[in-house]
Order: sequence, then structure tokens, then C-alpha cells
Amino acid sequence: MRPITGRDELELFSRLPYVLNEELADDLAAGRRRPQWMWVALRGNRLLARAAWWCRTGDDTPFFLDVFDIDDNDPAPDRVDIGVRLLRTAMAGVVPAGARPPEYGRCVPPGWRDDGVARRVVEDRMAALERTGARLFVERLRLEWRPGTPIPEPSGRLRFRPVRDTEEILLLMAQVLDGTLDAHSKDDLTRMSAREAAVRHYEDELAHYRSPRDWWRIATLPDGEPVGFVTPARNDYNPVIGYLAVVPAHRGNGYIDDILAEGSRILAAQGVPRIRAATDLGNVPMANAFQRAGYVNFERSINMTWE
Repeated sequence: MRPITGRDELELFSRLPYVLNEELADDLAAGRRRPQWMWVALRGNRLLARAAWWCRTGDDTPFFLDVFDIDDNDPAPDRVDIGVRLLRTAMAGVVPAGARPPEYGRCVPPGWRDDGVARRVVEDRMAALERTGARLFVERLRLEWRPGTPIPEPSGRLRFRPVRDTEEILLLMAQVLDGTLDAHSKDDLTRMSAREAAVRHYEDELAHYRSPRDWWRIATLPDGEPVGFVTPARNDYNPVIGYLAVVPAHRGNGYIDDILAEGSRILAAQGVPRIRAATDLGNVPMANAFQRAGYVNFERSINMTWE
């Protein structure tokens, strides 16, 4: 059990299939991954398990454990044990002593519970992670809009304008945390104020977008009162609806559909090949809004955390 030596061992690391394999080379080149964060469990030349952490562009510490695989074709009854041993060994080498390990996230098929093979694969990984102390945090829907899917014309109920400055978006981000259904936001609010949670979200995600901030929109009533906002953007991989919310006083009026449509129009006008988005499985109002807008649930993600 060891980290890979570098790009020369990417072929070895990629022997186990996963949707992120095609991104590994670019991530290494951009510094979002480091060879010392990419671990393998080998028996001779056979890859039995692997784990890898990712960081945001410009950072020097791992932010997310997003690759953890066990050889699904290995009939050995100890394959989960091998995954546990790899995780423990790799975390000892990657995570500073006493620090909380970065969150784990895994993309899974949308109907994984109804497919016996997919369910075994997902549950094997979850079992291994649980034995290292991780627990299920949230299951999320991964959504996608494709060109050709109709986008509703503006209803005329709202006006849209660019965000004036960082302070304006932070004030709105803090405001919409009241009554949030997002698991990460609710967890943040157990440990910090709404303002602190907004700043953390901004610095961890929105500040890293590669697209112009003037794509972002504040939605207002005709008199100028803000009712919500949307941040259409490009991250390191895809065009995305990064953040979409309605302020508490204006929820329940269907404004979410108008705001999502505006964000989708801005990205579609750039000629993008797709628009990605995500929301918690339990955030039913948001999930329903994406469905009405023609976004398809192409994957789910399993997110697990350590105390």
C-alpha cells in the first residue's frame, strides 16, 4: 500500500473504472491532485483498491476524498478489509494527525438501490468507510440540462440585474440560510453564524469560479426589492448553476422557477454543451424546480463525513 510515484503511474491508478478517471491527468497538471494523495493497494501488479484526494485550484491541502474504489471483480471475501486497510494507511499519510479527514463523495447511478450489482458496490465502499469512522452525511441529486431542452421565456414577474459587489451577495447568502433545507448549510449553522457560513461558502466555492461574476443575477420585484439570486458559472469542469435561492419572505410564490430559468438562459447563451447542478435528495422543492426546468437526474452522490 503506497502512493503512486507520479504521472507515470496514472495508467496503473486508472485500472479500476470510475467517471473521474478521465479528469485525473488534468487535475495533476493543475495541482488539484498530488501523487502523494493518490494511494493504491497492490498484490503484485494487480490493483486491489485505490483512494485519492482533491483540492481546489491554488490550495495546498486536500479538500475532498472523491476517489475510493475496491476491485469489484475480486471474489476474495476480504476485499472490504483491503479497502479499510488502504483507507487507514492512506489517511495516516495524507491527513495531519488530529485533523478531521476531508469529506468523502462518490458519484453513483440514480437508481443504485434497485440494481443488485450497483447496490453491492456502493454498500461495500460505505461499509469500508464506516469502519474508519465515517458516517452517511447526505445523498445528493446530480442534475444536467442539455441544449435543445426548452427554457421558459421570462414571466415578467421579476427583474434581474447583476450583483453590485461581494457584500451584497454575502448579505443575501446569509439571509437565505434561514429555513434552509441544505444539509451542509444546516451543519454549518450548528457551528457558526449565518454570516460566517455565507463567507465560508463564498470562499470555498463561489470565489473559485472561472467565469465572469457579471453572469450572476439578483432577482427583484418591479420596485427593486430582492427576492433571490442565482450564480450561473463555470467551475474547473463544467458550466454550473452554482447557487440558487429565494429569500424567506418570498418563498412559496414560484419565484424559484423564474430565477432558475434566468440562470439557465445566461449559460445557454454561451453555447455550453451542458449545465450541471446538484441538490440534496431531501430538498424536494429545489429538486422539483430543476425537474420542471428540464434538468435530468443523471447521477446521485453519496457524501460521508468523520466526526
